[in-house]
Parts: sequence; structure tokens; C-alpha cells
Amino acid sequence: MMQDHAPAAQPSLYRVLVLALLFVVYAFNFIDRQILGILVPAIKADLHFSDTQLGWLGGPAFAIFYTALGVPIAWLADRSNRVWIMTIALAVWSLFTAACGYATNFVQLFGARLGVGIGEAGGVAPAYSIISDYFPPRERARALAVYSLGIPIGSAAGIIVGGVLASQLDWRFAFLAVGAVGLLAAPLFRALVREPPRGRYDQAAAADRVSFGATARALFAKPSYWLLSFGAASSSIMGYGIFFWMPSFLVRSFHFDVPHVSVYYGAILLIGGVTGVWLGGALADRLGKTKRSRYALIPAAAFGLTLPCYVAGLLSRDPAIAFVLFLPPTALGLMWLGPVIAAVQHLAPAQARTTASALFLFINNLIGLGLGSLVIGMLSDALTARFAEDALRWSILAGTGFYIIAGLFMLLAARTLQRDWLL
Repeated sequence: MMQDHAPAAQPSLYRVLVLALLFVVYAFNFIDRQILGILVPAIKADLHFSDTQLGWLGGPAFAIFYTALGVPIAWLADRSNRVWIMTIALAVWSLFTAACGYATNFVQLFGARLGVGIGEAGGVAPAYSIISDYFPPRERARALAVYSLGIPIGSAAGIIVGGVLASQLDWRFAFLAVGAVGLLAAPLFRALVREPPRGRYDQAAAADRVSFGATARALFAKPSYWLLSFGAASSSIMGYGIFFWMPSFLVRSFHFDVPHVSVYYGAILLIGGVTGVWLGGALADRLGKTKRSRYALIPAAAFGLTLPCYVAGLLSRDPAIAFVLFLPPTALGLMWLGPVIAAVQHLAPAQARTTASALFLFINNLIGLGLGSLVIGMLSDALTARFAEDALRWSILAGTGFYIIAGLFMLLAARTLQRDWLL
């Protein structure tokens, strides 16, 4: 497949446009990924699923093919047009999101969620690589942080839009509507974004392609790569788990209705999430110039503060106080995105970045996305006999300990990151 290379020096306004479009696609990624969370109460009432079944839908159903296909798609993206791959991915996951609206039983909804995961497997790793070829190293953490704003903004949009559509119409229409919008956006994205030359901002960039085996061997030799990956994955167990189950927690423990939940939790994700993602990227670019270890130390500090903040919020019985208490951990729990993703881009040569990113995402999503919602759902079912409607509160509380594990991984990564970093 031929690549439509951009000029060697891109105008700054065009770089901003590309980043904005990549952000929009990533927001769609998380709208379609997270909308299920706000629709859980309606789906549970309509189809009578258990929390364990819902956990399977929120995690493994999506993660199975999302993780399995991410690496081979990334290998292809390192050898072909990344923009075309992202366009096809957006169309596929949007089509299967719409298909979720037609499901009438667990097997059908599980199959549709598998399809969403197949599409989204090609949506993220190519974007990391494209951004690295549009922005020089000194700006990458901030650019990747802007891109990563798609996580809190997309998740908040999914919760707000899904909640409004579900309450005004029904949960099926919510899936159909957001899927249709994504299908319309795909050709527009392809028309506006040009494929950039690979590695133009990197001194060590070479024209030769790097085989998957050579990339894997190079990464295996770098402890910081694996420590960053498993640290991010440990935090993602709770990140994805909380994103999925928080709406149901608010319904069961605070007795909110769905429209109230969509505004309440949507605001938490927007305010806290945007603040945390941007702050992490800005701090990494500023503090990491002279000491690369800070790309890992910033997330380590954030994870250490996340645990007590979430515990305080979950134990609060006042919704107004809980709102304030949930803002800091939402920000802190997402501060790792800019620093860690930027560091991963510097642990592999430019022509192998998509593959390196996909291996990182494989670990992060297989563990974090695959286990987060399922573990909390299973704990909730196990604790229901003792805690009734508060079972979800205690199952989420039990899971917050994963932030300690995440922080320890990041501290260990800080010890080797300077040595493993490629100029």
C-alpha cells in the first residue's frame, strides 16, 4: 500500500489540525468503549444479567480480540499507511457498536462487543506513531497528553450522551446513535489527515524496516519497557473497572437515576480527567528534559496519592462530598498517560514505534481492560449476600490496592529508564 507522504516540514496549524482529528477519533474510541457502563442499569433490568455477566461484557468481551489483534495490526502499520488503518478501524468499531443495539441476549451482546474490540485494535498504536512523526521530542509528551484527553472526554461524552439517550428513548438507540456518528466520521478523517514520513524528527531514524523479532528482542533487553507496561496495566485494572462500574455504584449506593448519574459522573471525568492527563504531559516535558527517570517518577507519585483519595470518596455517604473527593483521584489516576506513552516512544527506533506501542497496549489492555470490570463484578456478586446494594462499594474499595502495585512498578522503571532511552 502506497503512502501519501506529507511535506518534510509541516505547518504548525496543520499539525494542530491532525492532533485535533486524532483526538476526536480517540474520543469516539472511548465513547464506544465506555458507553456500556452508563447503560448497565437499563441492560440489567431489561435482559436480567448478573454483575459477573456484565463484567464479562465490559472487559473480556472487548479485550479478547482488542489485545490479540493489536500487535499484528501494528506490525502492518509499521509497513503501510497508518491513516488508512485507523480509518478502517473507526468504521469497523462504529459498525459493531451500532450492532450492540440489536442484541437480545448475552451471547449476541458478547459477540457485538467482540466486534468493537476487533475494530479498536487498529485505533491507538498507529496514532501514537503518527503523533511522534508530527511533533519533535521536546513536544511529544504534551502532544500525546492532548491526544490522551480523548480518554476522559470520550468517556464523559459516552456517559452523558448514553445516559440522556437511554432515559429519553432506550439503551438500544444509544448504541445505534453513537455507532452511526462514528461511521460518518471515518471518511472525513481519511480525507483530512496525511501520512507523515517516519522518524523525521529523530536522529537515529533509519529507512530500513525493523522486523517484529528484532523489535521484540530489543524491547526484551530493556527492563524499563516492561516495568512501565506492567505498572500501567496494574493501574488500568482500577481505571477501567471504575469507569465501568461507577455509574452503577451511584445508582445503587446513592440511589441516583440515570440522567443524574450521567451529569454527576460525566462532570467528574471531564474536570478531573482532563486536568490529570494534561498535567502529566506538561510535567513530563518540563521535568524530564534533564532526567528521564521523571517520566516514571511522576506516575509513581500520582498512583501513591490516588489510593487514599479513592478510599475517602468511596466511604463517603454524602453525594456532594463524594463529588469533591472523586475529583483528585480521577486526575491522579490518569496522569501516567502522557509521561509513560512518551517514554515508550523513546524505547524503540522510529520505524518500530507502532509495534512497540502495540506490545505495550497488549499488556496494558489484556490485564487492565480484561480484568478490571470482571474482577469488580465477580466481587460484587460474591459480596451481595452480606452488603446488598453496597456490595459494589466494597468490591471497588478492595480493588484500589492495585494502585500500590502500579506505583511500585513505576519506581522500579525509574531506575533503568535513563539507560534504556534512545536519543
